[in-house]
Amino acid sequence: MIAGCNKYIAAFLQLAKETGARAGEIFGLKWIDVDFERRTVTIIPEKGSDPRIFKLSGKMIAMLNRLPREGKRIFSHYKNLSCLRRCFERYRKRAADKFGNPRLLKITFHTLRHWKATMEYAKTKDILHVMNMLGHKNIKNTLIYTQLVKFGSDEYICKVAKTPKEISELIEAGFEYVCEQDELKFFRKRK
Repeated sequence: MIAGCNKYIAAFLQLAKETGARAGEIFGLKWIDVDFERRTVTIIPEKGSDPRIFKLSGKMIAMLNRLPREGKRIFSHYKNLSCLRRCFERYRKRAADKFGNPRLLKITFHTLRHWKATMEYAKTKDILHVMNMLGHKNIKNTLIYTQLVKFGSDEYICKVAKTPKEISELIEAGFEYVCEQDELKFFRKRK
C-alpha cells in the first residue's frame, strides 16, 4: 500500500506505521520536529497528552529527505488533512482494484494506529508502554486498541552465554535475560 502512493502519502503512512501517532498529529509535524542526526521525531499531541519522541528507521529518514521543504510543516504540500486523506483514498482504491483485494478499502489512517498499538503490545506485553506511546491519558482508551490481540503459544528460543561478549550479542539480538546457574546466563526470545 505504502509503495503504491506518492512520496508525500507514502511518508505520511510510514510515519503512522512507525509511530502510531494520530493523523492530525502527523499532519501537523514541522521540520523542526524531526532530528535527522538522532533519527527521532517529536510528536506534539492533539488531545492534551504529553509530547512523545519516537526513533525513526533509516527508511523513514530517507523518505523524509526526499520531500521538498516547501514550508514549516512537513506536509504543507496539502492544504489540510482532508485533502491529504482524499488523495490517500484514491491511491487506496487503485491498489484495491489493481490487486483485486477489496479489503484494502478498509485501511484508514487510524488502522495504522491500531496496528502499531497491537504490534507494540504483542512485543512488550506492557499496556502502560502502549498507553504512553499512543499518548492516552486513560488506560481504558488503550485497551480498545489491544483487546482483540490473540497471542500464540509462549514458545521461545533459548540461548546460554558465558562471556560478556556473548551476553552483549544476545541482548543486541533481542534476547532477554532469564536466570543464572553454574556461572552460565540463560536468555530467551519469542519465536
